[in-house]
Amino acid sequence: MHRYSSFIAPAVLALLVSACGKDGTPEAPAKAGVAPDAKALQLPAVQKQFLTVETVGATQTADVIALPGRVTFRPQAQSAVGATAAGRVVAVLVQAGQVVKAGAPLLTIESADAGAARAARDQAVTRLAAAESVHKRHVEMVEKGVGVESERQEADAKLKEARTEHARAEQAVALLGAGHGSQISVRAPSNGVVMSIRVAAGATVTPGGEALLELGDPTQLQIVAQVAESDLARIAMGQEAEVELPALAARVAARVENISPRIDPESRRMQVYFALAKRVEGLRAGMLAQVSLRIGAEQGISLPVSAVLIKDGKRRVVYVERADGSFEAREVKTGHNRNGFVVVLEGLKSGEKVVVRGALLLDTQAEQLL
Repeated sequence: MHRYSSFIAPAVLALLVSACGKDGTPEAPAKAGVAPDAKALQLPAVQKQFLTVETVGATQTADVIALPGRVTFRPQAQSAVGATAAGRVVAVLVQAGQVVKAGAPLLTIESADAGAARAARDQAVTRLAAAESVHKRHVEMVEKGVGVESERQEADAKLKEARTEHARAEQAVALLGAGHGSQISVRAPSNGVVMSIRVAAGATVTPGGEALLELGDPTQLQIVAQVAESDLARIAMGQEAEVELPALAARVAARVENISPRIDPESRRMQVYFALAKRVEGLRAGMLAQVSLRIGAEQGISLPVSAVLIKDGKRRVVYVERADGSFEAREVKTGHNRNGFVVVLEGLKSGEKVVVRGALLLDTQAEQLL
């Protein structure tokens, strides 16, 4: 019995020593799932099956903004036709959608003011002719030595007055437009298409009121798109784009031609205008458009957005698999998101293995072990 006791005692002593540290104090048991390196995380095989790990490589991705838009007339391609004098519409001579030439009659308005203005013009013409005749007679008499100089000067003054009155009357009639007597013929100021008619026969109209008709030149169209305020710094004149026109099943190249200086206070968006590279048959103002605006390219590693975790509202973290099968959290710098992918600009190398699906599972395990 004594012989067995002498054998067990050294063995127990050896076990006790092995359970202690170098200073002789007992070592605390290691936490499950933590690799010797505090930055690495080990997962059991049963949990690894829920992760998707991919080897990443550097790529150059074009950054494109998708913008909703529509087809509109250029400002110089639209004409608003109004009344030049108070009166009543007696005839509408065109229909919406009708193509008209410059000078074509659009409406006829009966106006007492127009009749009065033309009558005043006729009277001014008569008075001017009389004043010219009197002035001519006095000049001839003075030249012959039988006239009175004061009478000639008075004739000069009346002639100037008659000419001023005549010029004023002619200008008033010119502003009325074409027509005779009390009727005004409203004519097209330029070639175009009648976009809308806002008046009917019998309606009373006044100058300075709403437009009676709207004309547009279908050969002068542009695309206007709505751009978020946050993208303002990324937009510049001349940038290339592609415009999709769903109604025509067509795609056409375009470029940024103008940028509105005003941001809508409610939507926080601004308007950007695009010039089409070529004319598109069948294009109509008001058609919907989808604009893909290219705003440069980023050199980096493209990852699904699910691979990048946001920490503290500003830090971006991905999980990288090491050669020994453990995982480490790596802080990265990212670029812009597009179509479910984000470009990593700094923090990763080509050839590294990154958790592209299931990173949240790893992050949860890491937080539990802290």
